[in-house]
Amino acid sequence: MPPTATDQLPHALYRAAQVRALDRAAIETHGIPGIVLMTRAGTAAYDLLRARWPAAERVTVLAGLGNNGGDGYVVARLARADGLQVQVLLVGDPERVGGDAALALAAYRASGGVVEPFGGVPRRPGVIVDALFGIGLDRPVSGLAAQAIAAVNGAGAPVLAIDLPSGLAADTGTVLGMAVQADATISFIGLKQGLFTGAGPDHCGAIHFSTLDVPPLVYSQEILAARRIDWAQQSTHLGRRRRGAHKGDFGHVLVVGGAPGMSGAARLAGEGALRAGAGLVTIATHPAHAGLLNLTRPELMVSAVADRRTLDRLIERVDVIAIGPGLGRGSWGRALWQRVRGCGKPLVVDADALNLLAEQPGAGPDWVLTPHPGEAGRLLGLSTAQIGQDRFSAVDMLRQRYGGVAVLKGAGTLIQGQSQRPPALCSDGNPGMATAGAGDVLTGVIAALRAQGLDGEEAAAVGVCLHAAAGDHAARDGEKGLLAGDILAALRPVANGVR
Repeated sequence: MPPTATDQLPHALYRAAQVRALDRAAIETHGIPGIVLMTRAGTAAYDLLRARWPAAERVTVLAGLGNNGGDGYVVARLARADGLQVQVLLVGDPERVGGDAALALAAYRASGGVVEPFGGVPRRPGVIVDALFGIGLDRPVSGLAAQAIAAVNGAGAPVLAIDLPSGLAADTGTVLGMAVQADATISFIGLKQGLFTGAGPDHCGAIHFSTLDVPPLVYSQEILAARRIDWAQQSTHLGRRRRGAHKGDFGHVLVVGGAPGMSGAARLAGEGALRAGAGLVTIATHPAHAGLLNLTRPELMVSAVADRRTLDRLIERVDVIAIGPGLGRGSWGRALWQRVRGCGKPLVVDADALNLLAEQPGAGPDWVLTPHPGEAGRLLGLSTAQIGQDRFSAVDMLRQRYGGVAVLKGAGTLIQGQSQRPPALCSDGNPGMATAGAGDVLTGVIAALRAQGLDGEEAAAVGVCLHAAAGDHAARDGEKGLLAGDILAALRPVANGVR
């Protein structure tokens, strides 16, 4: 069966143990022999190889000792039958190959194929097939396997990873010492959640998927570990506007931020809210620059806030408050944070407001927190590296400790609310969005959607995907040099389905 196209990937994500359970159910409950599943996996991988690199004349398969290696032997056998030059390099002791992998190896040898011990990648490897490790790897790569991965990454040849790049942790997307840098990855039976977050996107390349034709009933026994979300799916939450609508129907957002020298952050958040459809946006900012903030965007209302009385009047008039962009941690920012924190309105909390929250932790029932990994670390008392080791655990800890909805930004942004639903993972976006002000725009977008009637978890999910899709739209002109303003400009066409 050919792999599913990248834009048609399933939305269900699983942990490695769950995929093993699904595989076991297909074999034991539904009577599909393991070697049949292995043959289907190898065939799907080979079909992808031929579709992606139709001019390939050589294939080099790096095979491990387990079932991942067995999939590689199937690829090698099919490639030989097609007349390609094939070299299979076994990383490990051939006497330890067992089970279905041994059957696949025997079939490859019976076809005339030869297996050699790994001694380095050939100078002209053609397409390299990474069949070293599957989902069972749970420790750092070392020894001969580490040498093999380093050789693959240094070969300068296209790489197809089977199931997931060797060395990548299936559950977390972290690198176990070192990992293969693949151009494409084909995953089987269930998509592994680590493919889409952390280091996963850097190592997987284009992701493809095949169910291996396992019966749909197989999937009924496992609750999803996470949900993949994207703009194609989330855009349906916006709907069309009534012809008789007026600006009051779409909510009033208050952006609180912009200490001296940081007015741009508040401006970006305010314009993000407007571009995401808020009917009214007011920016409460420092008097030093309040008169200048909306000179080139007069649709923004701006209020100079020097004391609590001014802020109190603004809070009474609005539906949602976004606080943090450019807020600072001086006395001015602290005073505004303390007032807004307990105001009883729905909040979107970002940037320095998160840092102030970390100093005085506490749960809020109706807020969306939007930390990047560094801010998440401060909120949880962990290092940025520790956050990256298991982003799924980190977003859940944020939810438990602080209540509301947690949005852990980064490659594969995660959203976790108070509902019983599994965490959501946004698979849209690109590295060009790692630019100053992009997070401020996201804060405004989420606040606007909350003001338009979405609950906190919905606003976070739709907002993250809209923001990511706008980033992808803006990146059509290239990822390098992409600005937050480019994301702002793309919000309107993306939100309205104009491509």
